[in-house]
Amino acid sequence: MRFENKTVLITGGAGGVGQTLARLFAREGANVMIADLNESACAEVARRIAEETGRNPADISYLAGNLREREYCDGVVEHTVKHFGGLDILLNNAGIIPRGTVEETTDDMWFTAMDVNLNAVFFLCRAAVPHMKQNGGAIVNTSSVWGTYPGPAHVAYCTSKGAVAALTKNLGRDCAPLGIRVNAVCPHEINTPMIRSGFERRGLDPDKAVEELNKTVPLGRIAEPEDIADVIAFLASDEARYIAGETVEVTGAKPVSG
Repeated sequence: MRFENKTVLITGGAGGVGQTLARLFAREGANVMIADLNESACAEVARRIAEETGRNPADISYLAGNLREREYCDGVVEHTVKHFGGLDILLNNAGIIPRGTVEETTDDMWFTAMDVNLNAVFFLCRAAVPHMKQNGGAIVNTSSVWGTYPGPAHVAYCTSKGAVAALTKNLGRDCAPLGIRVNAVCPHEINTPMIRSGFERRGLDPDKAVEELNKTVPLGRIAEPEDIADVIAFLASDEARYIAGETVEVTGAKPVSG
């Protein structure tokens, strides 16, 4: 029960890694606020996790909205504080993966990537810090090794995730004196509905595509959501009490190539 009497806000909470995080934190005693664009998915995830973990449904809540809107980013933090009486942990997990070289990247692709992957992280952190600095807290952002070591043909994605890594290091330094630890995870590919739907859009069989990706990883497979969620939970816990301003690569020893 590492997170008993703690409150966590998870963005992208209805997605593959987000659901896994919500379940993990609920199981370990936290009050959980799920933030995601899809309201019906939020409601279903909250209901199912409360049922699976045996928690009071009031302990697993949600507020749906668009992370591209600053008002929602500010509002979901305020809603969490009002609903649960505080905010101890912020997990900026939501993200999108637009594909394309600089010539293929449209204005909309660029600005959507920046809004969801970067600007929302800034807005949420800015809204959360005043509440956390009273009693301390932890923020874990999701960057990517494709941000710290950019791969090919994902210019908007790599740029936005690289900026998240830089933002994390900056906030890690600035927020440490306030008792707030800010870190980031930098995963490689993860076996989620997002990556599988991306394969489908490109006309590929998702199962076969994942099998081929598995062969490129020294540990033998791409990450499952649990592999990433466990590292995020560690960074958010007191076990990582002396880790701040770090970007932790979680890759199965696979380098970025291409």
